[in-house]
Amino acid sequence: MIDPRALLDWYAASGVWSAEDAEPSNFYDWPDRPFRLDPPAPAHEAPAPTAPSIISGDEAGMPIDEAATLARQLAAAAQSIEELDQAIRDFDGCPLKPGARNTVVYDGVPGAPLLIIGEAPGKDEDRVGKPFVGRAGQLLDRMLAAIGTSRAPSEGQDAVCITNSIYWRPPGNRTPTKAEMTVCLPFVERFITLSAPRAIVLTGNVPTGALYPDAPGITRARGQWREWTPTGGHAIPVLPIFHPAFLLRQPAQKRLAWADLLAVKDRMSVH
Repeated sequence: MIDPRALLDWYAASGVWSAEDAEPSNFYDWPDRPFRLDPPAPAHEAPAPTAPSIISGDEAGMPIDEAATLARQLAAAAQSIEELDQAIRDFDGCPLKPGARNTVVYDGVPGAPLLIIGEAPGKDEDRVGKPFVGRAGQLLDRMLAAIGTSRAPSEGQDAVCITNSIYWRPPGNRTPTKAEMTVCLPFVERFITLSAPRAIVLTGNVPTGALYPDAPGITRARGQWREWTPTGGHAIPVLPIFHPAFLLRQPAQKRLAWADLLAVKDRMSVH
Protein backbone atom coordinates (compact mmCIF):
# COMPACT_ATOMS: atom_id res chain seq x y z
CA MET A 1 0.00 0.00 0.00
CA ILE A 2 1.33 3.44 -0.91
CA ASP A 3 1.92 5.85 1.96
CA PRO A 4 0.05 9.07 0.96
CA ARG A 5 2.56 11.30 2.75
CA ALA A 6 5.48 9.58 1.02
CA LEU A 7 3.69 10.05 -2.31
CA LEU A 8 3.20 13.77 -1.65
CA ASP A 9 6.88 14.09 -0.67
CA TRP A 10 7.84 12.38 -3.92
CA TYR A 11 5.63 14.79 -5.90
CA ALA A 12 7.21 17.78 -4.12
CA ALA A 13 10.73 16.49 -4.73
CA SER A 14 9.84 16.11 -8.40
CA GLY A 15 8.74 19.73 -8.63
CA VAL A 16 4.98 19.03 -8.79
CA TRP A 17 3.27 21.99 -7.13
CA SER A 18 -0.23 22.11 -8.64
CA ALA A 19 -3.24 19.87 -9.18
CA GLU A 20 -4.83 19.63 -12.62
CA ASP A 21 -8.44 19.11 -11.52
CA ALA A 22 -10.63 20.09 -8.61
CA GLU A 23 -11.54 16.45 -7.86
CA PRO A 24 -9.42 13.29 -7.83
CA SER A 25 -9.89 11.09 -10.87
CA ASN A 26 -9.48 7.40 -11.58
CA PHE A 27 -6.55 6.58 -13.86
CA TYR A 28 -8.76 4.19 -15.84
CA ASP A 29 -11.21 7.00 -16.56
CA TRP A 30 -8.65 9.25 -18.20
CA PRO A 31 -9.32 8.27 -21.86
CA ASP A 32 -13.01 9.16 -21.47
CA ARG A 33 -12.58 11.91 -18.90
CA PRO A 34 -10.03 14.51 -20.01
CA PHE A 35 -8.60 16.99 -17.55
CA ARG A 36 -10.63 20.10 -16.93
CA LEU A 37 -9.14 23.11 -18.64
CA ASP A 38 -10.23 26.63 -17.86
CA PRO A 39 -11.29 28.59 -20.97
CA PRO A 40 -8.60 31.00 -22.17
CA ALA A 41 -8.93 34.58 -21.12
CA PRO A 42 -10.06 36.97 -23.86
CA ALA A 43 -7.24 38.58 -25.77
CA HIS A 44 -6.39 42.09 -24.70
CA GLU A 45 -3.52 44.47 -25.03
CA ALA A 46 -0.76 43.78 -22.56
CA PRO A 47 -0.19 46.52 -19.98
CA ALA A 48 2.94 48.60 -20.09
CA PRO A 49 5.87 46.82 -18.40
CA THR A 50 6.57 47.67 -14.79
CA ALA A 51 9.55 47.02 -12.56
CA PRO A 52 10.89 43.47 -12.96
CA SER A 53 9.52 40.91 -10.53
CA ILE A 54 10.93 37.81 -8.93
CA ILE A 55 9.27 34.87 -10.67
CA SER A 56 8.82 31.51 -9.01
CA GLY A 57 6.71 29.04 -10.94
CA ASP A 58 3.61 30.91 -12.00
CA GLU A 59 3.70 33.43 -9.18
CA ALA A 60 5.19 36.89 -9.21
CA GLY A 61 6.37 38.33 -5.93
CA MET A 62 7.76 41.64 -4.73
CA PRO A 63 9.70 43.57 -7.42
CA ILE A 64 13.39 42.71 -7.39
CA ASP A 65 14.58 46.22 -6.55
CA GLU A 66 12.10 46.56 -3.71
CA ALA A 67 12.91 43.14 -2.25
CA ALA A 68 16.67 43.72 -2.52
CA THR A 69 16.34 47.15 -0.86
CA LEU A 70 14.37 45.64 2.01
CA ALA A 71 16.94 42.86 2.37
CA ARG A 72 19.76 45.42 2.55
CA GLN A 73 17.92 47.39 5.23
CA LEU A 74 17.24 44.32 7.35
CA ALA A 75 20.77 43.02 6.90
CA ALA A 76 22.37 46.35 7.82
CA ALA A 77 20.29 46.58 10.98
CA ALA A 78 21.51 43.21 12.27
CA GLN A 79 24.38 43.62 14.73
CA SER A 80 25.02 39.92 15.34
CA ILE A 81 24.68 36.66 13.47
CA GLU A 82 21.77 35.76 15.72
CA GLU A 83 19.97 38.99 14.79
CA LEU A 84 20.75 38.38 11.12
CA ASP A 85 19.39 34.84 11.37
CA GLN A 86 16.11 36.20 12.73
CA ALA A 87 15.96 38.92 10.07
CA ILE A 88 16.31 36.30 7.33
CA ARG A 89 13.57 34.19 8.89
CA ASP A 90 11.25 37.21 9.04
CA PHE A 91 11.99 38.24 5.44
CA ASP A 92 9.16 37.59 2.97
CA GLY A 93 10.71 39.09 -0.16
CA CYS A 94 11.87 35.80 -1.70
CA PRO A 95 9.13 33.76 -3.43
CA LEU A 96 10.85 30.49 -2.54
CA LYS A 97 9.86 30.90 1.11
CA PRO A 98 6.15 29.91 0.91
CA GLY A 99 7.05 26.58 -0.74
CA ALA A 100 9.76 25.66 1.76
CA ARG A 101 9.39 23.85 5.06
CA ASN A 102 12.25 25.65 6.78
CA THR A 103 14.50 28.69 6.48
CA VAL A 104 18.04 27.29 6.37
CA VAL A 105 20.59 29.88 7.44
CA TYR A 106 23.65 28.36 9.10
CA ASP A 107 25.18 25.59 11.18
CA GLY A 108 28.41 25.29 13.10
CA VAL A 109 30.19 27.93 15.14
CA PRO A 110 29.29 31.58 14.41
CA GLY A 111 32.41 33.66 13.93
CA ALA A 112 34.58 30.62 13.18
CA PRO A 113 37.85 31.25 11.32
CA LEU A 114 36.64 29.27 8.29
CA LEU A 115 33.33 30.09 6.61
CA ILE A 116 31.77 27.70 4.09
CA ILE A 117 29.08 29.12 1.78
CA GLY A 118 26.86 26.59 0.05
CA GLU A 119 24.21 26.83 -2.64
CA ALA A 120 20.57 26.26 -1.62
CA PRO A 121 18.86 23.78 0.70
CA GLY A 122 17.99 20.38 -0.72
CA LYS A 123 15.33 17.99 0.47
CA ASP A 124 17.20 16.90 3.62
CA GLU A 125 18.26 20.42 4.52
CA ASP A 126 14.71 21.71 4.05
CA ARG A 127 13.41 18.97 6.34
CA VAL A 128 16.01 19.39 9.08
CA GLY A 129 16.53 23.16 8.83
CA LYS A 130 20.34 23.04 8.63
CA PRO A 131 22.74 23.27 5.67
CA PHE A 132 24.63 20.24 4.37
CA VAL A 133 22.94 17.40 6.25
CA GLY A 134 22.36 14.94 3.38
CA ARG A 135 24.92 12.74 1.60
CA ALA A 136 26.74 15.80 0.27
CA GLY A 137 26.89 17.18 3.81
CA GLN A 138 28.35 13.96 5.14
CA LEU A 139 31.06 14.13 2.49
CA LEU A 140 31.71 17.78 3.34
CA ASP A 141 32.14 16.86 7.02
CA ARG A 142 34.72 14.22 6.05
CA MET A 143 36.50 16.71 3.81
CA LEU A 144 36.67 19.27 6.61
CA ALA A 145 37.83 16.69 9.14
CA ALA A 146 40.68 15.77 6.79
CA ILE A 147 42.17 19.25 7.27
CA GLY A 148 41.48 19.35 11.02
CA THR A 149 38.27 21.40 11.00
CA SER A 150 34.65 20.73 11.95
CA ARG A 151 31.27 22.41 12.40
CA ALA A 152 31.18 20.68 15.82
CA PRO A 153 34.88 20.85 16.74
CA SER A 154 36.44 18.53 19.27
CA GLU A 155 39.87 18.93 20.83
CA GLY A 156 42.49 19.69 18.23
CA GLN A 157 40.04 20.78 15.53
CA ASP A 158 39.41 24.31 14.29
CA ALA A 159 35.83 25.57 14.14
CA VAL A 160 33.84 26.01 10.93
CA CYS A 161 30.62 27.87 10.19
CA ILE A 162 28.47 26.83 7.23
CA THR A 163 25.86 29.05 5.61
CA ASN A 164 23.93 29.26 2.33
CA SER A 165 23.69 31.71 -0.55
CA ILE A 166 19.94 30.87 -0.81
CA TYR A 167 17.93 30.18 2.33
CA TRP A 168 14.88 28.35 0.97
CA ARG A 169 14.67 25.20 -1.13
CA PRO A 170 13.90 25.80 -4.83
CA PRO A 171 11.12 23.54 -6.20
CA GLY A 172 12.50 20.22 -7.37
CA ASN A 173 16.02 21.32 -6.34
CA ARG A 174 16.30 23.47 -9.45
CA THR A 175 19.11 26.00 -9.79
CA PRO A 176 18.24 29.31 -8.08
CA THR A 177 17.41 32.17 -10.42
CA LYS A 178 19.52 35.31 -10.64
CA ALA A 179 16.65 37.23 -9.07
CA GLU A 180 16.57 34.90 -6.05
CA MET A 181 20.34 35.22 -5.71
CA THR A 182 20.10 39.02 -5.93
CA VAL A 183 17.52 39.21 -3.17
CA CYS A 184 19.48 36.95 -0.81
CA LEU A 185 22.89 38.52 -1.52
CA PRO A 186 22.63 41.38 1.06
CA PHE A 187 22.15 38.77 3.79
CA VAL A 188 25.12 36.75 2.52
CA GLU A 189 27.33 39.82 2.49
CA ARG A 190 26.25 40.81 5.99
CA PHE A 191 26.86 37.26 7.24
CA ILE A 192 30.44 37.53 5.97
CA THR A 193 30.91 40.92 7.64
CA LEU A 194 29.57 39.74 11.00
CA SER A 195 31.51 36.46 10.84
CA ALA A 196 34.84 38.13 9.98
CA PRO A 197 36.41 34.79 8.98
CA ARG A 198 40.05 34.30 8.07
CA ALA A 199 39.07 32.46 4.88
CA ILE A 200 35.93 31.64 2.88
CA VAL A 201 35.21 28.54 0.80
CA LEU A 202 32.51 28.73 -1.88
CA THR A 203 31.04 25.35 -2.81
CA GLY A 204 29.87 25.33 -6.41
CA ASN A 205 28.57 27.72 -9.03
CA VAL A 206 25.77 29.41 -7.08
CA PRO A 207 27.74 31.07 -4.25
CA THR A 208 30.64 31.80 -6.60
CA GLY A 209 28.33 33.50 -9.09
CA ALA A 210 26.50 35.36 -6.32
CA LEU A 211 29.68 37.01 -4.98
CA TYR A 212 31.50 37.23 -8.31
CA PRO A 213 29.08 37.65 -11.24
CA ASP A 214 32.00 37.75 -13.66
CA ALA A 215 33.42 34.42 -12.51
CA PRO A 216 33.66 31.56 -15.01
CA GLY A 217 32.05 28.19 -14.35
CA ILE A 218 33.23 26.27 -11.32
CA THR A 219 35.46 23.99 -13.41
CA ARG A 220 37.62 27.02 -14.24
CA ALA A 221 36.95 29.02 -11.07
CA ARG A 222 37.87 26.30 -8.57
CA GLY A 223 41.32 26.46 -7.06
CA GLN A 224 41.75 30.15 -7.96
CA TRP A 225 42.00 32.41 -4.92
CA ARG A 226 39.98 35.60 -4.89
CA GLU A 227 39.33 38.26 -2.27
CA TRP A 228 36.24 39.70 -0.65
CA THR A 229 36.44 42.98 1.24
CA PRO A 230 33.51 43.77 3.57
CA THR A 231 32.58 47.42 3.98
CA GLY A 232 35.05 48.92 6.43
CA GLY A 233 36.89 45.62 6.80
CA HIS A 234 39.99 43.84 5.59
CA ALA A 235 40.24 41.66 2.49
CA ILE A 236 39.33 38.01 3.12
CA PRO A 237 40.81 35.25 0.92
CA VAL A 238 38.08 33.28 -0.91
CA LEU A 239 38.44 29.93 -2.67
CA PRO A 240 35.76 28.36 -4.90
CA ILE A 241 35.74 24.54 -4.87
CA PHE A 242 33.58 21.80 -6.34
CA HIS A 243 30.29 21.18 -4.53
CA PRO A 244 30.35 17.89 -2.60
CA ALA A 245 27.25 16.76 -4.50
CA PHE A 246 29.27 17.06 -7.73
CA LEU A 247 32.05 14.99 -6.18
CA LEU A 248 29.56 12.24 -5.37
CA ARG A 249 28.65 12.11 -9.07
CA GLN A 250 32.23 12.56 -10.28
CA PRO A 251 34.50 10.87 -7.70
CA ALA A 252 37.54 11.22 -9.99
CA GLN A 253 37.44 14.97 -9.26
CA LYS A 254 38.10 14.38 -5.56
CA ARG A 255 41.83 14.70 -6.26
CA LEU A 256 41.26 18.33 -7.26
CA ALA A 257 39.06 18.88 -4.22
CA TRP A 258 41.83 17.50 -2.00
CA ALA A 259 44.32 19.91 -3.55
CA ASP A 260 41.89 22.78 -2.85
CA LEU A 261 41.44 21.68 0.76
CA LEU A 262 45.20 21.58 1.30
CA ALA A 263 45.39 25.11 -0.14
CA VAL A 264 42.75 26.23 2.39
CA LYS A 265 44.67 24.59 5.23
CA ASP A 266 47.90 26.29 4.17
CA ARG A 267 46.18 29.69 3.86
CA MET A 268 44.62 29.33 7.32
CA SER A 269 47.95 28.42 8.88
CA VAL A 270 49.65 31.64 7.80
CA HIS A 271 47.18 33.87 9.69
